[in-house]
Amino acid sequence: MKKLLILSTLLCICIQFSQAQEKRYLVFEFIRVDKGKTVDYLEYKDFLSKVYEQAVEKGDIIGWDLWSLKSGSETDPYQYATVTYFKDPVKMMDSNDPEVLMQYAKSAYPDLNESQITERIKASLEDRDLAIRSFMVEIARTNDSYEFKPGTLASFDLMKAVEGNFEDYEAAEKEIFLPLHQRKIKAGLMENWCLLRTALPTGSQASSTHMTMNVYKDYLQFFNSMEYEDMEMTASMQEKVEKGLKSRDQKWVHLATLETMVR
Repeated sequence: MKKLLILSTLLCICIQFSQAQEKRYLVFEFIRVDKGKTVDYLEYKDFLSKVYEQAVEKGDIIGWDLWSLKSGSETDPYQYATVTYFKDPVKMMDSNDPEVLMQYAKSAYPDLNESQITERIKASLEDRDLAIRSFMVEIARTNDSYEFKPGTLASFDLMKAVEGNFEDYEAAEKEIFLPLHQRKIKAGLMENWCLLRTALPTGSQASSTHMTMNVYKDYLQFFNSMEYEDMEMTASMQEKVEKGLKSRDQKWVHLATLETMVR
């Protein structure tokens, strides 16, 4: 019953935000890796790449990424993040089923028996701690043709909108920041941007309600973008920006580098 309610909520969101652009659904997993086990985990990502290639071939997902993270603190809470892209909210929810992963792995590694695959997956789980899993719905993005590739740089900005002020916050992102990022892309100072709303977990105890992904081709473009001054910003627009910023709390910013991807 709980799963049916979740799917119903996601489908309603899908209908509510349907636009000319095809909506995407993203699952973010922020991961801690114990000291001394980084090499083991990075070997496992090669295993996962082949597994998710099968998911892409079957049409169950659009793609899968592994990002390395830098938070700017001396003790980073997470070292890696994976992002799985879907065009179907039902398949996004089913992706959490261990049996689904097992079926992909069997197709990717036909020479391994089920016991060997199970042992490989079990060993990988012991190498890392899945700290956060968030199911997200894309509600806005820039119009661009950038193709992600290893080495791509991004900032994951996690926000928590003030209860009752979702509309103010999202309006500021869509009406002010989206055009600003579009102008940056035109000026060669950015490659891609999107706004995501958290579908799960939800409620007042959720650590964040929204996330923006700000994508750059390299560090040079990233730092140049930070120096950009929008000459088209009017006093009225600035007022909306300030109102939007007050409607949310920026919980955390992760600077991420794309290490591995499957499309």
